Amino acid sequence: MKPHQQFFYQYRKMYRPFIKKLNIYLSRHNLYSSQWAILHLLLNEGPHTIGDIAEYQNVEKPTVTRMIQRLKELDYIETTPGKDKREKKIQLTKAGESVCEDVLLTIEEFQKEALQGISEDEQLIASRILMKVRENLLQ
Repeated sequence: MKPHQQFFYQYRKMYRPFIKKLNIYLSRHNLYSSQWAILHLLLNEGPHTIGDIAEYQNVEKPTVTRMIQRLKELDYIETTPGKDKREKKIQLTKAGESVCEDVLLTIEEFQKEALQGISEDEQLIASRILMKVRENLLQ
């Protein structure tokens, strides 16, 4: 197998187990990885519209709408009026901010377990490679 084929083969083999194990960790907080991605975005960048979130996650708006509904049921997020009547901003509630603090600790535990035996230098190299691949794909 050529190096570029090996790279993507290994990435694909890693991705599903990564998400599966992450979801096990996130289940402590009644979340899935896609829901956590929304909370993480709101935590780091503040309120966003459903359209913004859909673009960020590279999924369709109806998919985001279902995730938003579930996060509202958990009282992790709320909607507020936007610039016009059709636009609503999604933001964290106090409960959402609190769960984010807890999830960040859980994620830290998960990431350390996943990266056992990999040096910080190797982690940085892999991060740069993945960032570059993403940039190439988005061009």
